[in-house]
Amino acid sequence: MAVYKHGVYVTEQPTGVVAPVQSTAGLQVVIGTAPINRASDPYHCTNVPILATSLKEATAALGYDDDYEKYTLCQSMGACFKVLGVSPVVYINVLDPAKHKKTMTETTVQVNSGVATVAVKDILLDKLVVKSASTDLTAGTDYTAAFDDEGYVTIAIIPGGKAASATSLTVSGTQIDPTAVTADDVVGGVNAQGAETGMEVIRQIYPALNMTPGILLAPGWSENATVAAGLQAKTTGINSVFPRRLHRRCGQLHTGAKMYTGVKQQKEKQAITSANCYPVWLYAKVGDVVYAGSAMAAALTVATDAANGDIPYVSPSNKTLAISAACLKDGTEVLLDQEQANVVNSFGVATWLNMNGFRLWGNNTACYPGNTDPKDRWFSVRRFMSWDDNTFIQTYFQKVDDPLNKRLIEALVDSENVRGNSFVSRGICARHEIQYIESENPTTSLLNGCITFHKYLSPFNPAEDIEELVEFDPNAISDALGRLNEKGGYELWHWILT
Repeated sequence: MAVYKHGVYVTEQPTGVVAPVQSTAGLQVVIGTAPINRASDPYHCTNVPILATSLKEATAALGYDDDYEKYTLCQSMGACFKVLGVSPVVYINVLDPAKHKKTMTETTVQVNSGVATVAVKDILLDKLVVKSASTDLTAGTDYTAAFDDEGYVTIAIIPGGKAASATSLTVSGTQIDPTAVTADDVVGGVNAQGAETGMEVIRQIYPALNMTPGILLAPGWSENATVAAGLQAKTTGINSVFPRRLHRRCGQLHTGAKMYTGVKQQKEKQAITSANCYPVWLYAKVGDVVYAGSAMAAALTVATDAANGDIPYVSPSNKTLAISAACLKDGTEVLLDQEQANVVNSFGVATWLNMNGFRLWGNNTACYPGNTDPKDRWFSVRRFMSWDDNTFIQTYFQKVDDPLNKRLIEALVDSENVRGNSFVSRGICARHEIQYIESENPTTSLLNGCITFHKYLSPFNPAEDIEELVEFDPNAISDALGRLNEKGGYELWHWILT
């Protein structure tokens, strides 16, 4: 049975030309774990989309820690806000303090000048139990507790309280446990009550934030085959409306491929073949800090969009960024030359190349080399076409349920072609034209309220291979010598040559 379609809604316009809706071209959606015990509200930041435009906002909502292996969302925070300075980003934390927790080992800490530091991370402040000489202390009356910059709990004794003269304290409680988070938590699902978790929360982004996701990634998790499959599946549509919108950045090739020659086998093993996937092999190191390749590449893609009018038509490949080395997950540095990096590209995988500074290297989506259709193969072309599709939906959604008459057709065609002509004149596309073709709109369809427009779209693909042909021209030598002879230079050359 055909799906009944009812979409693109009505808003009256004083003129026939509709202004396009402005939207973020490459909005990142990052799924993983965060140190939510340090968040402003640890119990209401799990499995919900959280929008952040700065490190300060992200830290307040989710907490921040430099332990990127434990807290994978922090990799994206570092890459976006510290290294490349791009925003906004939507984070989905799957660490649940009610589920992923453990009992803290009771410990004794010394009180110095009225302050004690508990050198244990991941403590839930509201579950902290503090005693002095076996006497329970009350927060706010006998002491105050807060996190320091390292994530440790600092306890300050309140004068006049039960612990005013204490020299040591006994501390116990509950810690969040990021090691208890599994791939199933990242993939998520929908329970009997309809609550969505993990990747299923992606559906909530547009209705909750009125923003369309652009790049989906799970740094540190996409190496897992289950997560990789889930990410690939989620790239095909959003809210059953936005087609092929998500582009997945994956770092799942790191664990299985230690050398560039093993990338192909690892990609095939995990069945990564979608045109909406852009695999990245190797991590990126900034100083001693190791970032997932997906986190750094996604941030670089957004920075490239921002430098080009927020239109995703320029490839992020060959764009430099401030990393100091490419490496494996354990920090072992890998130095590829251009020939080796090109081999990785031939597998449909991007990587990092040091050519007068490190740069992302690779234009192919994961469908290559099995699929060489230019609309699917080239990452920048695929992103532009997806972005253009979604811009069309958002722009003309207000026209749904308007009278299906000639005025509607002319208004939509004229408006879209004004936008398309702008792209062509700026060198973004070779062709961007929409038409209403009568043969594609039979009377039966029109009577059912269905109207079809035909768009011809040709974004420019990247100039991946630039070659120069150099030819030695022997005739130029004789011509040059002949010119010298005409000027009386024959004797001079004869003298030099003999």
